[in-house]
Amino acid sequence: MTRTPVSFSDLRTAAYCPRKCYYQRRLPDEDREPPPEVESVRALATRYDDLLESPLGALAAEPIAVPAARYRDRLGATRERLADAGQWERLCTPADRAVFATGRHCRGVVHKVLAEPLEPTLISSGRPPENGVWEPQSVHAVAAAKALAWEHQETVDRAWVEYPAYGVIRSFELTTRRTAQYRSALRAVRELDGPPARTTNRSKCESCEFAAECGVKMRTLRSLLGGE
Repeated sequence: MTRTPVSFSDLRTAAYCPRKCYYQRRLPDEDREPPPEVESVRALATRYDDLLESPLGALAAEPIAVPAARYRDRLGATRERLADAGQWERLCTPADRAVFATGRHCRGVVHKVLAEPLEPTLISSGRPPENGVWEPQSVHAVAAAKALAWEHQETVDRAWVEYPAYGVIRSFELTTRRTAQYRSALRAVRELDGPPARTTNRSKCESCEFAAECGVKMRTLRSLLGGE
């Protein structure tokens, strides 16, 4: 039996919290679209060289997440590092953008497609971790790599994640561990015939829009201090 490929967004959410994915999948399609501010941040990833040439006043008006001077220094260091590795031009002038790719098990939009070698880029509107990339973004990027590899019948060994609001770009190899995380998320989505167990990491619940529906009990500062 042929199964419908799972969306990249479902895989990313399931890697973060399967129960959140369950509630999110019940929303109408129009309520699952990213807000306009996400697209404005992603658009920064098409203008890196222009941003580096912008006066600080103009740069400060962009949807960046750090002070303009720090942003320019950080993005400049990113350009120097990647240019030395022969990657900067590939990332600034990709072979294609916003490509809808369908693989054997997953599908979705690949923000940038790099060529020679074939590699996907995910553009995140959020902040980067201290090192590497967040696990849900790793799962998302691996899914994009799998979909491109299936369509092109070509091996994909590396994926990229860009954090344009912070001037940070990172890459990672598709290791056995990262592939296992992707497969775990895929399995979690496939098995969503009802709400899965609540996460034990309550910090994930603090900003979750489904916390009330989920029924999770958030501890107050007073209770943490022993007041109740």
